[in-house]
Amino acid sequence: MKKKKKIFRVFFIFLFVILFFLFSFIYVYFFATPKAKELPNRVSKGTTIIYDRTGEHILYEIYGEKNKKNLPHDQIPDAIRTATIVSEDASFYDHIGIDIPSILRALEVNIKNKQFQQGGSTITQQLARNVFLDRDKNLKRKILESIIAIKLERKFSKDEILDFYLNQIPYGSNAYGIESAAQTFFGKKAIDLTLDEATLLASLPKATTFYSPYGSNQKALIDRQKNILRQLATLGLADEKMIETALEIDTLKKIIPPKKNIQAPHFVFYVKEFLEKEYGDLDLETEGLKIYTTLDYDMQKRAEESVLQGVENNKKYGASNASLVVISPKTGELLAMVGSKDYFDSSIDGQVNITTSPRQPGSSFKPFAYAKAFEKGYQPETLIWDAPTNFGPDGSGKDYIPNNYNGSFSGLVSMRQALSSSLNIPAVKTLYLAGINETIDLTERLGISTLKDRNRFGLSLVLGGGEVKLLEMTSAFSVFANDGEKSQLKVIQKITDREGNIKNEYPNKSEKVLDKEVARKISSILSDNSARAPVFGSATPLAFKDYAVAAKTGTTQNFRDAWTVGYTPNISVGVWVGNNDNTPMKYGSDGIFVAAPIWRNFLDKELPNLPKEEFGSYEKVVSSKPMITGNVSGEIKYYKIASGKKISEDKSKKYKSSEVRQQIEPEKHSLLYYVNKDFPLGPELPNYNDPMFIRWEKGINQDFEEGFFDVNPTN
Repeated sequence: MKKKKKIFRVFFIFLFVILFFLFSFIYVYFFATPKAKELPNRVSKGTTIIYDRTGEHILYEIYGEKNKKNLPHDQIPDAIRTATIVSEDASFYDHIGIDIPSILRALEVNIKNKQFQQGGSTITQQLARNVFLDRDKNLKRKILESIIAIKLERKFSKDEILDFYLNQIPYGSNAYGIESAAQTFFGKKAIDLTLDEATLLASLPKATTFYSPYGSNQKALIDRQKNILRQLATLGLADEKMIETALEIDTLKKIIPPKKNIQAPHFVFYVKEFLEKEYGDLDLETEGLKIYTTLDYDMQKRAEESVLQGVENNKKYGASNASLVVISPKTGELLAMVGSKDYFDSSIDGQVNITTSPRQPGSSFKPFAYAKAFEKGYQPETLIWDAPTNFGPDGSGKDYIPNNYNGSFSGLVSMRQALSSSLNIPAVKTLYLAGINETIDLTERLGISTLKDRNRFGLSLVLGGGEVKLLEMTSAFSVFANDGEKSQLKVIQKITDREGNIKNEYPNKSEKVLDKEVARKISSILSDNSARAPVFGSATPLAFKDYAVAAKTGTTQNFRDAWTVGYTPNISVGVWVGNNDNTPMKYGSDGIFVAAPIWRNFLDKELPNLPKEEFGSYEKVVSSKPMITGNVSGEIKYYKIASGKKISEDKSKKYKSSEVRQQIEPEKHSLLYYVNKDFPLGPELPNYNDPMFIRWEKGINQDFEEGFFDVNPTN
């Protein structure tokens, strides 16, 4: 009897749940969702506008209905229909508005990730969402979206729904609907689109900014386009010969230049891409939002002027492009972004945003290795030999034997001198002391994201062997400027709706990622013009008399990239110079000659507008180890800076102090002879079994010939 009662109880509970969901569905279907017949009359909420930080300058207007052109059924080509179905909803003609298997797959992903990320939306659901609902990703919206989709399927035919969809969806660059997209990107009517053009347009709605033909992700766009073409072939939805022809066509060459109704275009598209990542499928073209960014409009214009002038001056070096980015160390705000000389110049791939493109940084990477070494206990005063050194196999089967710029060496130098003078051998030794993985860990703390494949990197990493992004480099250097505090990169201050109601605000966020003393040591070195002068001279673009400014230049092999990244306590500025297609510049196109002048030109305009501040001084470490503190004893030798030749003390007095370099030459042993690599300040004994110890000693103890050492390293 008890068993029967239990069965009846379970049955009634089950029946109650079924009836509850049934009545809930009926209520929502008939009373809580819009009527399907309202679809043709629905309009967008208006134009979304992207402003500068003041709200006084419009950077870009993202139109909704204003740039929408509706087409009748017979004017929409079959190519765009099939390509859209393949890319967005392969079972479009088979479902009732919702695709149960896709929903279950999305549910599995959401449960696995413990958040609502995917929805398995059909074309009909996307149409329902675009027209009737907000863009929030939550279960309520998904349920309403599904019910509206079912209503639409009952009211309209599949072809009508697809027509509504193709006339409604945004394709980016203010193109709203397929007709507007065809005219915006190809300068033709939709009915005249070829198969390769149609599949490229069908690739855009998934992420209009990311896949924009005018953006930095053109390879990803073409990969997506070709994947759609291959799916058409697999499903037999297009002629095989037409597909083969389409796969061979360079569709990007057909793209017409964008209209110039935009300010700071690389920044604008960076903001749009951020919004798409932050809000998923937010339809900027129809939301009527006001986006207040962090861009300083006047600073942006001055940055653009500096880049244009610099590129003109750099023609003699064979450099066709440059980029510049400015970040506030204290707030993380992106104040200016010049992604190329001219966004609208297709001859230099101007649409590519170099500030977010991985490029090799040359010697501008060196401060990270020194920062990690300082974390371990090494000091700016620590002495290290700049001598010919074989560092052993580099992974390719060859020994790694780096040289300085002119093949000469400087002897015993402090880490301050080595970094300021951009000496290569001490930098490689410093990376070994710091540790390759440990240094990469530090760069990631500072915001560098491109060094994931660690197996690629050896000791040459310190000379710029790993690709980085100018934006991230500039942000990482800003940590040094801010005493080790990393301010999260910020591009938007607030977002309001068309009535001015705040939808979201973005506060400044920061975290401590580097010890203050380490940051100050790097700033002290990079702002030390006297330490830099023996190599670069005292009148370089890096030298400032009235302001505290730190900087590091970089040049890659074959002169493909030239960098200058530097900062004050108030702004961090990075400049890249080169050619987008990776064509080498002319021999001698060092960062100090092609990038530093642009960087200096910009700072000369900006510094008078900023408060004067000094970098904080660091505390010197007390240690009983002379090589750590630089307090070594030994015979003083004198060298002429110009020739590198050793001269007597009496003869040295006949020259100016700036023409002579003094060097204490103690017993000729490497730093590893005196300290334990990983515990330089501790009581741990040196490891004489370290293979690198033998290699370093061998380099130092070679016979010293007259004039063997010289100072003229790469920058």
